[in-house]
Amino acid sequence: MVTDVTALVQATAGGDAAARDALFALLYDELKRVARKQLRGMSSPTLDTTSLVHDAYLKLAAPADLNLQGRKHFFVLAAKAMRQIVIDHARARVADKRGGGAAFAVALDEAIEQPAQQIAPDKLLELDRALTTLEASQPRLSSLIELRFFTGLDLAEIAALQAVSERTLNRDWRRARAELYAVMYS
Repeated sequence: MVTDVTALVQATAGGDAAARDALFALLYDELKRVARKQLRGMSSPTLDTTSLVHDAYLKLAAPADLNLQGRKHFFVLAAKAMRQIVIDHARARVADKRGGGAAFAVALDEAIEQPAQQIAPDKLLELDRALTTLEASQPRLSSLIELRFFTGLDLAEIAALQAVSERTLNRDWRRARAELYAVMYS
């Protein structure tokens, strides 16, 4: 069995379903760690670490949808999948409560520093809308926010994943937050 991530990514890009499954198996523990960070403090019985990872796998498992270009690209896609799952979960909670049960409102600075499940669903949906808008004009910054917020990676982990310096990411992080503020409050 191939255990080299690069070889598995290449085989997956070629449509090899067995390689795709092996890639997920190889990175499963890392995905669980990311999901655990994201969902810490969560009180919902319907979304836990395992279900978040498994749901992300199901979103990414269709061979036509998974055209991987490397480890970084895999984690960017996983971040997007986790974001979609968490947002869908928030939409369901808002629909159930019609916004009336929102526990608290969070300023953007605080929101980005917290796991998504500790944020009121309406604020989470507002953040998602702003990220979607930001993605159209600044995909790199949007991706940074997704990796930081929706997967719980810190800047050092993202720097290693993207092969850029932490200093560069710190500048990008400040810019991403400013751009997100501009989108949310314009």
